[in-house]
Amino acid sequence: MNNSNFWNLKSGFILASASVNRRALLESVRLVPSKIVSPQIDEAQFDAELPARYVKRIAIQKAKAVAKEHPGETILAADTILAVGRRFIRKAYTEEEARANLNLLSGRKHKVLTGICVISPSGKIISKVNTSVVAMKKLDETDIRFILNSNEWKGVAGYQIEGVLSAFVKHISGSYSSIVGLPVYETIQILRGIL
Repeated sequence: MNNSNFWNLKSGFILASASVNRRALLESVRLVPSKIVSPQIDEAQFDAELPARYVKRIAIQKAKAVAKEHPGETILAADTILAVGRRFIRKAYTEEEARANLNLLSGRKHKVLTGICVISPSGKIISKVNTSVVAMKKLDETDIRFILNSNEWKGVAGYQIEGVLSAFVKHISGSYSSIVGLPVYETIQILRGIL
């Protein structure tokens, strides 16, 4: 698709994600999905699976699951995780889990990996992983209590970079939008090549 009509996306695409952040990131650059479908897949980690391999596999599985139900459509899927070395930061559903995540991230650098996958109407699959590095200050009890009281940790892996935790981030190397949930630049480049 050429530059003049790329932003119109007349052919449209399906966003295979229920993430509010991903939708907002796309809409911020005027890319509005024609449909949003939340894929239902098993996101369990394989034994000894490395973070980059995991996040790429999950993004592909999400895209394939939606493509199966919507053949002939362009599908965009993504998955984001945090990792300290080989250790994944899991989604927190209780305050105790959130505190454990914050203690693991405190005073350390960690990686935020986002896998993206696009399936073209012809079935061509393009996928890649974007990796950013985030350095967080050493958190004391007051910091942790402030973050916990925000309730922004609920149901997310570690934190929301666009929320209160941004006050404790010392340095970011990589894509800010990827940390939020979708590497916008890379996503646009892939869509340009398909649409």
